[in-house]
Amino acid sequence: MSKDMFRDKLREIIFGYRTRAGKIFDIVLLAAIILSLVGVIMDSDKEIHNKYGSLLLTIEWVFTIFFTIEYALRIYSSRIRKKYIFSTMGIIDLLSIIPTYLTLFVAGPIGHLSDIRIMRLIRVFRIFRLTPYLKSGHRMQIALRSSRPKIIVFILYISLVVVVLGTLMYIVEGQKNGFESIADSIYWAVVTLTTVGYGDVVPSTGLGKTISVLIMLLGYAIIAVPTGIVSAEFAKNEQEKLKNQGDILEKEEQIISKENEILKKLTSLERKINSLKK
Repeated sequence: MSKDMFRDKLREIIFGYRTRAGKIFDIVLLAAIILSLVGVIMDSDKEIHNKYGSLLLTIEWVFTIFFTIEYALRIYSSRIRKKYIFSTMGIIDLLSIIPTYLTLFVAGPIGHLSDIRIMRLIRVFRIFRLTPYLKSGHRMQIALRSSRPKIIVFILYISLVVVVLGTLMYIVEGQKNGFESIADSIYWAVVTLTTVGYGDVVPSTGLGKTISVLIMLLGYAIIAVPTGIVSAEFAKNEQEKLKNQGDILEKEEQIISKENEILKKLTSLERKINSLKK
């Protein structure tokens, strides 16, 4: 087998999913990704780490070496290597193996960043022929992109409101009630506006409580604004899509109508020719 044939066969297995070998490879790869993620999650638990830390570390290195070899084979078998390396999935494949190697140079839990390899499970849509489900996500992405200017303006206005309200709460409540600085007060305003409410700082004055109620009510009101913006853009894109489909159908009907007219003329001409022959 020549070198080019070997690369083509390897590419068919690694990147393909229609052949039996390609499906088996992808399913094994997905299983390895899931098992490695389970290992990383388990290792983050203190008791499990103290008891099985060495074993989990060994398993993680086995998976990392496996993914490294797989990444190298993807580069080797790619038709355009630069295109794969700088593609979204290529970057994710690389980032999924880097954290484990960084543990050799940097101490700490940085190795847990290898959880990013969960993004590689996107390939499950291709393997199990779930690609149509991605189209809905693509339409939502288009809607978000279209509504981006409106959302940016909305966030800008909310930021201004939060700064003003946070400063006002700092003046009303003061440091004696837990509002240590304007920055802390702005943080409190953001937490209250988003209806999270950690409860670490609570206003005690009547005016402060009144402002808090207004902030909370404003928070419930603003939740609907981005949703409405995105929903409107989504509906608009759907209408445009239906309109385009309607235009295409109309053009197809016009083409069919013209074809029928041409056929009628040809039939009529054929009859005239036959009558002349007689």
